Amino acid sequence: MLAPTATSAAVVTGMLGGSVACLTTYTLIGNLMIAIAAPIIFSLIGPQSDLLFLNSFLRILGKVAPLLITPLLLAWFMQRYTPKAHQALLKLNHLAFYIWTVALAIVTGKTVSFLVDQENPNVGMQVLIASTSLVICLVQFFGGKKIGSLYNKRISGGQALGQKNTVLAIWMAQTFLSPVASLGPAAYVLWQNVFNSWQLYRRRKKIRSGDRVLPL
Repeated sequence: MLAPTATSAAVVTGMLGGSVACLTTYTLIGNLMIAIAAPIIFSLIGPQSDLLFLNSFLRILGKVAPLLITPLLLAWFMQRYTPKAHQALLKLNHLAFYIWTVALAIVTGKTVSFLVDQENPNVGMQVLIASTSLVICLVQFFGGKKIGSLYNKRISGGQALGQKNTVLAIWMAQTFLSPVASLGPAAYVLWQNVFNSWQLYRRRKKIRSGDRVLPL
């Protein structure tokens, strides 16, 4: 639940008909805030409570900033100094889906590899953690949709709260907690993408049938 919104959430939000601008703003602010909040929380509950706040902050920021700041600066640079190239890229927004698909395959592969390479796995504990992860995933997606609907941003709210940067979450769990704790975000990878696939399928089916597309 502490993990920030995934940078790829904007892609899914756009395909679902949500507000990409709203989601992008939330992702930027949320990821930077996690870099501040996470070290404080881990210092209270984690086994490595002796880590200094500044050290933890810089370690997490080092994982978050390249995914957020670099693309943002590059987009501003292109918009100002290479407007033709910028406009050409805007017309290729459908490529974001294929980039997301490749990223999804890589993350899923790393998750499966992580689960397979465990030494002396406790199957009962794994099932319990994976089941809890599923409940948390559904609560966050539907809770986000409920909050977002109050501001007419139902889709963006659901993706902002439900679609997580699971790679960062796995790293934080392994670094500040324990290897067992990282099973939660590892399972979350599968749950959130099954849910996203169902949402995309449902929307495409409605569009093809000519029905009025309602917010998911």
